[in-house]
This record gives sequence, C-alpha cells and structure tokens, in this order.
Amino acid sequence: MTGVDYGEGDSVNKVPTVKFTKLFINGNFVDSVSGKTFETIDPRTGDVIARISEGTEEDIDIAVKAARQAFDFGPWPRLPGAERAKIMMKLADLIDENVEELAALDAIDAGKLYHMCKNMEVPAAANTLRYYAGAADKIHGEVLKMAREFQAYTLMEPVGVVGHIIPWNFPTTMFFIKVSPSLAAGCTMVLKPAEQTPLSALYYAHLAKLAGIPDGVINVVPGFGPIAGAAVSSHMDIDAVSFTGSTKTGREIMQAAAKSNLKQVSLELGGKSPLIIFDDADIDKASELALLGILYNKGEVCVASSRVFVQEGIYDEFEKKLVEKAKAWIVGDPFDPKVQQGPQVDKRQFEKVISYIEHGKREGATLLTGGKTLGNKGYYIEPTIFSDIKDDMLIAQDEIFGPVMALKKFKTIEEAIKNANNTKYGLAAGIVTKNLDTANTVSRSIRAGTIWINCYFAIGDDVPFGGYKMSGFGKDHGMEALYKYLQIKSVVTPIYNSPWL
Repeated sequence: MTGVDYGEGDSVNKVPTVKFTKLFINGNFVDSVSGKTFETIDPRTGDVIARISEGTEEDIDIAVKAARQAFDFGPWPRLPGAERAKIMMKLADLIDENVEELAALDAIDAGKLYHMCKNMEVPAAANTLRYYAGAADKIHGEVLKMAREFQAYTLMEPVGVVGHIIPWNFPTTMFFIKVSPSLAAGCTMVLKPAEQTPLSALYYAHLAKLAGIPDGVINVVPGFGPIAGAAVSSHMDIDAVSFTGSTKTGREIMQAAAKSNLKQVSLELGGKSPLIIFDDADIDKASELALLGILYNKGEVCVASSRVFVQEGIYDEFEKKLVEKAKAWIVGDPFDPKVQQGPQVDKRQFEKVISYIEHGKREGATLLTGGKTLGNKGYYIEPTIFSDIKDDMLIAQDEIFGPVMALKKFKTIEEAIKNANNTKYGLAAGIVTKNLDTANTVSRSIRAGTIWINCYFAIGDDVPFGGYKMSGFGKDHGMEALYKYLQIKSVVTPIYNSPWL
C-alpha cells in the first residue's frame, strides 16, 4: 500500500449535522453544571466535529437522582412487562427509521465503516432491543415447597439504578447490549459513553424520549473516565455497574464499587484471542478468516484474533496467502463502499498501535507486511503482520487493539493448546479444522468464554458473551445478560395448621 483512499468525492455529503451535544438528564438535554465542554474528533481528518458538554461528579449525581426517582416512584419498574416491551419495540422502529444518520454518526466519530454500520450494526442494535423486549413479560419466579411446613415463592425484581460505562469501538452495539436487558428488567440507568464517541449515544437518548420511555429512565452523561466514570463507579445510589473496556479500568471500577456500597459489578475486559489453524484446514478460507479476525473494525475489537497459530504442514503456504490478502486490503475513508478499513479511533490509539509495531521490530519479530501509517491526515495504519513470534514479546502478550497480527508456527495439538492459553486473558478463541475430535478437544481445553469453530465473530443476541481470567466476568447477550439486572427475593409463608405457628 502506498497511500490512503479518501473516497470518491461524495463522502462529505453523507456527514450528518450533529444535533445533540448536551447531557441528557431526566428527559431533557442540558448543559453541564460547570459549563465545560470537550471536543469530539473526526479520525478521518483529525478535525473537530463538535463540542460536547462535559459531565463531572455533580452531573452524574443529578443524573443518578433522576434515575433513583424514576425507579423508586416512576412507572417504568411498575409497568407490566408487555407494556415495557411495546415501548422498546417503538424505540427499535425509530432506530430503523434513522439508520443512515446513526450510521454516519458512528462513521465520523469512531472511524467505523459507514456501510457496515448502516447494513449491520445499527439494524442489529434495533434487533437487540426487540430480543429483550420479547423477554420483558416472561420474568417469573418459582413456587417452592419447603422441607418444613412452609411454602415459598421467589420474585425476580429489577436490581435498581444501573450505571453503564461503554467503550468507543462499538458505540451503538455497546449502548444497546447494556441498555436493552436493563430496560426489559425494569431498571433505570445512567450511561456514560466513551469520550471519543458520544454522538450516537446522545441521539439514542433523543429517540428513547420519542419512543415514550419515561423521563429519568435513561440518562446519558458524556465525560471522561477518571471523573464521570469514576463517579458512576463510586456513587452510593447506583445499585449495579456494567462496564466494557480495559482490564486496568475494570480493576479501578471494582475497587470503587467495594469502597462505596458494594454494588454489583459486571466486567467485559481485554482480550488477546488465539486463532488456531490445523493442517487439514482449507488454506484460502483460513487465511480469509484470520485476516478478518484481526482487521475487522481496524482491529479495535476485544475478541480480535491477534495471535494466529498455524500448524507446520501448511504454514508456508498459509503465510504466503495471508500476506497477499493483507496487501490487497483497502484502507481509506469509511464512507467509501470499496474501503475495508477506516482510521483508528483517535490520535492516542493511533500512536499506541504504532508504538507496538516499533516494539515488535525491536524485539526481533519479522515484519511480513505493513507497519506504516497511511496518508497525510487522519489516523490510518496499514494491515500489519509479524512472524517469528516469541511468547514473551509485547506484541504476543499485550492487547494492541489495532490491525496488528502475531503469527506463529506449531507442531502438535498439545503445543497449540499451550500457546493459546499462554495469556492473562480469556475472552474468545477460534479453531479451524475439519476434524471433529480436534475441534472438541481444543474447545474444551482453551480457557476462554467463547470458542468459534470454523468461523469467527459469530456473536448473537441469544448467545451469552463474556470472559475468563482477566477478561472479566458476567455475561452480555442471551438471557444471562437479563439476569444481571434482576435480583431474587424469597417470600415464605406457613402452611395452614402448621405446628410451627
């Protein structure tokens, strides 16, 4: 690659006017108490898109008070589940009606591919709402016959006010992964979007109001992690916090929760996911899968297949095909439908990825392709593949969160399993083989929350998603995500004429 494709001239026409830049608290867009704002940047150019109201501790406190009032005295937790479902369905319909504008907001704010957002991610978010709307009227307890002369029943009740802290790599997806099950459960919430990507979250708050979600149920407070995020984690009137992001920040959230009110914590953290390709794999398909696994969303994916292990019998041919495909990968303006990879989210992430590439060179890994920046503006990086990887290299251990692959050869299935587990993370893993015994053995041996066999990124609303080890705990997606936002109450009564009376 010699440059970056900045599009065909019509991309500027797709850039939306930013309508919502203030905090959304108790059903209204308001300035922050301090009056401070911060810039959100277009990663395609480095230019300022808009100035966003900056939430601080005071703003979080106001938002929590609104959510507390809405939970303790408002209609949302008390509505029949079917009524909550109707409103959630209306919100999903509004998302579909505004799909182009929402997709464009994530493209300019996060550098995501416009056509992927329009055709996949935004519609999928609407379907996440519909999935949990379908569960809202199916939240039931059990009737229990106790060993003594009593009977009991359980109630599944909403946990209360929830704090959501979401990352910048999937602004729309992460918003609804968190919001949808907590809405279905009957919770109210305060959501802090990533400071890099606040635009779509504020637009979704506007749509929630239009859909009829009562004031105070959803509050969106943009701000910085050490201030606004820390205030969410430590607030005494937040009953649970759900976070997706770095392991370092996850630790800080747990500490804050423990020091405050021992609020329930759910964490989906970092990853260094292995993709293991065995000798019997179709080399062409396996190389496509490996490349997609690391380059999708410019590598800014917690489950990116950043470590690829290939059995020695096909290694040389696989490496050749992989490099050919990487060199043909199109990097450029995310509004151009031909483009496969947009810019990194911001300058800080751009510089972090470049620093890891330089580490890889210094540590003695072989740079097969890529390793350079592209263009004279924006935060574009070539698809980068290293080989001759040693396990103690930074590029083999650290989560880079960019388009950088570490490629390594292995001999035996035991070696592959050992390589895969040689990480502090355990979020996901992939296996490519035609042998069912191999697939079963390896999938049961890798310590990770999701294992993909002959596929990758196969994530759905109905499949629980979460990590092992330092990738966190608690599940997003599936009914398990709904249960995070519910608590069980046991009610015990004596049976008539009980001798215990």
